[in-house]
Amino acid sequence: MPGESPRQGTETAAGNTGPAPVRRSRLGRFLRNRTVRTVTVAGLVGALLGAGVVAWRTDTLPLVGPRPCWDSLDGSAMTALFGDRRTEVEEQSLRPDPEGQRLAYGQCRITGYGEVRGEERAARQVTVHVRRLDATFGTDSRTWPAEFLAANMAPLGEGLPGMASGMRAWIALPQSCTGGGDSGPAVVDAGRGHASLDLDSAYDPAERSALASAVVAVANGVMRDFDCSGAYPAPGELADPVDWTDADPRAFCGIEGFVLPDRHRKSLTTTRTVAGDGGPARVCEGTYGRGRASVRFTTVVEPLTANVFTRDLFDGGPYLRGTKGRGTLGTTRAVYEKDCRSGRVVFMVEQLKSADSRYRYTRDLLPAYVAAEAERIGCGPEKVTLPKE
Repeated sequence: MPGESPRQGTETAAGNTGPAPVRRSRLGRFLRNRTVRTVTVAGLVGALLGAGVVAWRTDTLPLVGPRPCWDSLDGSAMTALFGDRRTEVEEQSLRPDPEGQRLAYGQCRITGYGEVRGEERAARQVTVHVRRLDATFGTDSRTWPAEFLAANMAPLGEGLPGMASGMRAWIALPQSCTGGGDSGPAVVDAGRGHASLDLDSAYDPAERSALASAVVAVANGVMRDFDCSGAYPAPGELADPVDWTDADPRAFCGIEGFVLPDRHRKSLTTTRTVAGDGGPARVCEGTYGRGRASVRFTTVVEPLTANVFTRDLFDGGPYLRGTKGRGTLGTTRAVYEKDCRSGRVVFMVEQLKSADSRYRYTRDLLPAYVAAEAERIGCGPEKVTLPKE
């Protein structure tokens, strides 16, 4: 639960700002700092983070040692995320990729405390992950896209392969730095609150900007740890959040040529679409009224991120054939891929509500969606042939 600490060792402190000694090992730098040498690192074992955790508070010692999340988040970043709240940090040291790639895995959890009815309680928590998404067994093809490829997000900006809302943000690390080949992308992602809660703060530009800046800062810190050259620029001003709007059945999801069949026009009356263009993915959700989304349309144009759906293309259901692509058709998800000038592109239709025969969104909508989207991104014409029922 937020606010419950899994720490068993002595708690000490590090601040959010201050000069950082130049050394390769962040954990080693922390241990050699005289002020914080008494921290018990090996004993900080918790149910969430496991071994290798460093924990500290920001209000108990002078500004010393590394900054939160692998020496990446400075005072301005922490203020944007937590305001003037007292914060506690639990940070798992980056661990080598078990498959021998250059990527390291780690998790950082920051909890901000505020006063409620005269009692200090956990008021906000942000969790940051460094991880490689699975492209072999499909373990990341459902939950991660549902959280981090959502219609209430916006691209981070030109040259930044990631997206952000006020609740979630992510950015892919360069393959030249992390390796990976045909595996899934190595990403830094950050989240607060439950992803399924469509809160107003998900659309808050200030909240979104804070998370976007945080994931870029952490990604640059991770790349420094890998001794990789270059760094990502800071995100610019993100496109305005998009809420539910009335659907145009003749250009559904704002896609010219994507005509909604008559039988679905009463059940899909509103849509919301990722704000802005040029990002790694375009996502549109449709529903009746302004409730929970009934169907989601996703186009992933960043080739390495598209690898997350590799397993669906082999085991997702009956095979689909097309002019130049292929895919599978399932009851709740249809996935189609083809090679375009920019590289591999994945088109996906997901049925999020009832899968009864009246609402066969995957079968009824995938061919028209692929055809219209392929034209929109300059990758058409493309015609999908459905398998017989």
